[in-house]
Amino acid sequence: MKILEIGPSETGSCGGMAEVIRGIRESRILNKEFTIDSFPSYIDGKLPVRLLYSCVGYLRFLRCCKQYDLFHIHTAEKGSTFRKNLYLRKIKKEGKKVVVHIHGAEYLVFYDGLNKRRKQVVDDFFRQADLVLALSEQWKRELDDRLPIADCRVLNNGVDTDLFQTAIADTEECSNSFLMLGRLGARKGVYDLIEAVETGIKKNPKLKVCIAGDGEVEKVRELVAKKGLEKHILVPGWIDETAKLKYLKKVSTLILPSYHEGLPVAVLEGMAAGKAIISTAVGAIPEVVGTENGILVSPGDVAALAEAMLCCSSDTKMLEDMSRANMKKAEDLYSIRRMHKQLAEYYRQVSGREGAAP
Repeated sequence: MKILEIGPSETGSCGGMAEVIRGIRESRILNKEFTIDSFPSYIDGKLPVRLLYSCVGYLRFLRCCKQYDLFHIHTAEKGSTFRKNLYLRKIKKEGKKVVVHIHGAEYLVFYDGLNKRRKQVVDDFFRQADLVLALSEQWKRELDDRLPIADCRVLNNGVDTDLFQTAIADTEECSNSFLMLGRLGARKGVYDLIEAVETGIKKNPKLKVCIAGDGEVEKVRELVAKKGLEKHILVPGWIDETAKLKYLKKVSTLILPSYHEGLPVAVLEGMAAGKAIISTAVGAIPEVVGTENGILVSPGDVAALAEAMLCCSSDTKMLEDMSRANMKKAEDLYSIRRMHKQLAEYYRQVSGREGAAP
């Protein structure tokens, strides 16, 4: 069975969605049974570049879509859904099956803010999908309550736990060091984190945080410089897989103070690398992070965020316990092997080939 993934470019886009697409396309488990290609429908860049790429991409898709049996559409909020709606309509016109995979952290906020006409477009988009994949049980419940979805299932994100073994570190040596991975901006809580560092260093001047990702990089660097925090906060910008492992190796804790999330890959990567987790109780994160493996705070609570960092930096026994718990949890529940085995079963169900596993 030939499957085509449709979503952001693996090489021209940053973020977790592109990583998920690449992981599925390269999966040894899935490629034993399916032939999987990815089709880039979007790249990062200025608006004219994105629009031109999207238009040309859709025309390219019209020429190749008949070659495939099943389509896996990766979508997020805003323009992503409206672009993918064009693809889905064409696929259904050809009588083919479609899996829609929702990644956007603010999807329901986006949906609730639409006018009646645009809501109808989104409703029709989900009504035509043969299967909708949600990142967590909570997301599934909320999507089922709000959208006209016939069949919604859970597919947790997964990480290559073997790869992140190389980033395990001595928690005592790096107890004062923290890493944030993600798109820099207010939604990810990066400005709250800077305030928390400013507060925390008054009690522990050894605190150091690396904030890595794309987005508002220059704005963040300027704020760090304005506050005189260059010795405590490093902002390298977007980093590749090799650099990510290097930075993870130097820290004890992965920190993500977001206001909205689905199931962030960064948290799972931190767990697989044996890091404690400090995050906010949003999206699927409370399903993943509990008192045994991390500390959760409310979005925007700078004081609690600073206190969580100080707690991690002063309690190496807690860090060691959380490190062990996270490595086990990542392997048992959030490995990429588990994710791809589940996805293979969904592909079989949608295509009517249940029981056809090799």
